[in-house]
Amino acid sequence: MNGEQVPPDLLSLPKAELHLHLEGALRPSTAAELADAYGRPAPPVGPFAGLGEFVGAYERARDLVGSLDDLHRIGRELVEDAAAQGVVWSEVYLIPPTYAGRLGPAEGIVEAVLDGMRAGATEDSAAGVIVGINRGLPMAAARESLDLAIAYREAGVVGLGLAGDEANHPPERFTDLFRQARVAGLPAVPHGGEGAGPASVRACVEALGAHRISHGVRAAEDPRLLRELAERGVCLDVCPTSNTALQVSRSLTDHPLPAIMAAGVPVTVNSDCPLFCGTTVLQEYQRVSEWLGLDALALADLAETSVRFSACPAARRTSALARLADWRARSGTRSGT
Repeated sequence: MNGEQVPPDLLSLPKAELHLHLEGALRPSTAAELADAYGRPAPPVGPFAGLGEFVGAYERARDLVGSLDDLHRIGRELVEDAAAQGVVWSEVYLIPPTYAGRLGPAEGIVEAVLDGMRAGATEDSAAGVIVGINRGLPMAAARESLDLAIAYREAGVVGLGLAGDEANHPPERFTDLFRQARVAGLPAVPHGGEGAGPASVRACVEALGAHRISHGVRAAEDPRLLRELAERGVCLDVCPTSNTALQVSRSLTDHPLPAIMAAGVPVTVNSDCPLFCGTTVLQEYQRVSEWLGLDALALADLAETSVRFSACPAARRTSALARLADWRARSGTRSGT
């Protein structure tokens, strides 16, 4: 847990983590081991001067992955680490075309990660994959991500994502691909409102059909948009420490999360890239609790939102919500609705 103490009640709080990147969730010890094994430099950690510097660091983390066995290991360890934080379900971004074929066919990349996650899963914790489109790659790579997401939608892929250079590649460019994903039963889970402003968030909803957006924090610059997100029930998967580490917000004091929550927009709390940001989802709950003065009821509400907006399988969802009701009762708060 990066040396930071977390109250036992937060550890036992059943929660889902919905905004997490595979290579950014490498265990520091595993990253060091892979760097040594392959003779490659370990990626730097934050804070970063901005999104551009962070992208370079992330590419160095991806370069540490030298085989499908490495991907299997990373997937397994990710689920094991999530279980140790009371996370009942994780949704993990994976963008196979960014490996550019160096580990073989893209199908092998998806299968290695899914197999690893299954190997790490328990009755209490499991994970699914969001296959992402990298905005900056050629459209052929975007179509490859879509095809992979559809091909593995019954085998552990739970959504189609969009990441990368948001400012120069607006969501509208990918409208048809996300329409095809929705027809195939895959929800849209794009990044928006991190590297670009409110118009990008609006396009994620209106052009891509998103009911969940990774980050979305710059929607707070447009109060009308916040009201619309609240009315539509669009959830923002927020990562406060990541936002400060990448200079999206100068500090927690400047972060728009309070305004977003006050507007009634559903939010979840996530770690994004713990390897680079030096945090975990447990620590994010603790920081948000202290920063906003949230009581046990409010924390349970955050956790319930994360489970309800997830793609968690029905039986696992029912179990998680029952455990959450027990947690509320032990904490002396009302049951969820």
